[in-house]
Amino acid sequence: MANVLQRLNEVHEEIRQVYLNYDYPWVIGYSGGKDSTTTLQLCWNALREIPSEKQTKPIYVISTDTKVETPIIVDRITENIRLINEAAKAQGMNLTARRLLPVLDDTFWVNLIGRGYPAPNSAFRWCTERLKINPSNRFILDRVAEYGEVILVLGSRRGESATRDQVLNMHRITGMTLARHGQLPGAWVYMPIEQFATDDVWTYLMQVDSPWGGDNLQLASLYQSAQDGECPLVVDDKTSSCGNSRFGCWVCTVVNKDKSMEAMIDSGEDWMIPLLEYRDWLASTQDPAVKPEQREFKGRDGRIKITDSGKLRWRTFTLEFSKTMLHRLLETQQEMQQKQPDFQLIGLDEIREIRRIWLLERQDWQDSLPQIYADVTGQHVEWEHNDSAMPGQLEAELLTELTAINDVPTRLVQKLLDAEWQHQGMFRRSKIHDQIEKVFHEDWRNWDEVEAEMEKRRDATEIA
Repeated sequence: MANVLQRLNEVHEEIRQVYLNYDYPWVIGYSGGKDSTTTLQLCWNALREIPSEKQTKPIYVISTDTKVETPIIVDRITENIRLINEAAKAQGMNLTARRLLPVLDDTFWVNLIGRGYPAPNSAFRWCTERLKINPSNRFILDRVAEYGEVILVLGSRRGESATRDQVLNMHRITGMTLARHGQLPGAWVYMPIEQFATDDVWTYLMQVDSPWGGDNLQLASLYQSAQDGECPLVVDDKTSSCGNSRFGCWVCTVVNKDKSMEAMIDSGEDWMIPLLEYRDWLASTQDPAVKPEQREFKGRDGRIKITDSGKLRWRTFTLEFSKTMLHRLLETQQEMQQKQPDFQLIGLDEIREIRRIWLLERQDWQDSLPQIYADVTGQHVEWEHNDSAMPGQLEAELLTELTAINDVPTRLVQKLLDAEWQHQGMFRRSKIHDQIEKVFHEDWRNWDEVEAEMEKRRDATEIA
């Protein structure tokens, strides 16, 4: 495009016309990166030229914090949200900035360590929906419910992704600046920098000061020694991984190597070495050679998956390996806190939820989490205790002996006993029957039987 600074008046005028011509509130996605910062600056500078009496529609600036963001970026975004809200109030803008978080049940550690979900990869990127899409979409749909429709303002640019371009073209309405969002009813999409090149973005940021007092030179320095990229507001499943970006999650295992974190460390941020070491160790769990040691051959859904060629699909992490992951994470957190006492990688609310899942869903009759926490941190925590008698280590050992004698899967009996324990004392116990039926419908073949099935399918493939 022509020099962006020469076309600023045109861009500003388009933004103002979109605001004035549609009776919908705006939701601006802000990740703190170059594209979303440019988008927010452009909108801010254009809209503050509108008389205050015409600024009737609210503008929401939202930033999604996955709770596993790169720490440097968390600090930057937190500071910018504070500056945005203060400046908007001082300048009389009808604008507020908010940080969105995943619900406790969706957080990374609750699912990875609690439920045993495998480290995310390109084929199973379970984290994106839970950590990014759901928080954003909940907020957007709440505004749709309140106002009828909304305009979602994104810092997306043409040419960055063929998939994104294709999706945008599918929902573009001829003659309109806005496009229908493909997955959120009631949401329109507006992209002010759709035709900007990367050079346009940097030219603008380096020559136009932030209207809320942000530091664009500091932003530029974040990109100098790593791959140029950011993790945008994600409201669909077509956005690629942010693993090579400074503006992504430090635990991302979708990419083979975290070049961004490595570059940060090389440029002097050596305090992040423990994070990189944990991330690389987590990525190593995707090695097929170690999966038999770390994963269950049966999934949380009770099914065993064997391909037609006889290959076993290893499923969730075992409870024992989940304990190892928590132990190492707490050790990493302790190491980080030696330099920054308030530094936190996992919240106590997440730790309590992991304990609950281990107790109720994964048959951790030893109740091992409090001891792990105490061993690593040396801290005493008041853990919740149920008044009713819950099975413990002694019962687990006795049950293991009895099931072996009677050739019954130990976990089968444990799950049945847990179902009874969870429904104990309830006036209406009808749901326990559904739970018992679900347990019995799981695949309870032992490892020898699974191996035999794998061999049978391999033989059939060779014959064919």
